[in-house]
Amino acid sequence: MDEKRIAVAAIVVDEQSAVEEVNKVLHEYSSIIIGRMGIPYKERGISLISVALDAAPDTISSLTGRLGQISGVSVKAAVSKK
Repeated sequence: MDEKRIAVAAIVVDEQSAVEEVNKVLHEYSSIIIGRMGIPYKERGISLISVALDAAPDTISSLTGRLGQISGVSVKAAVSKK
């Protein structure tokens, strides 16, 4: 089993229709979420979400992979080395 890592996932939601699916996926992974900050940028019609995580690298990859498959969503993660 991998050791847990701290990570930050940056999520950009370009399509408002994707918000419900993003929230559903994040809820499924709520046990690894340390904190979350969402910023709706109404002038540009996008939402920015930052999620702090504490999980094994495979779980972090699973979450970001699921989010990245949603149409209108871009996601990147920065993972701690220890």
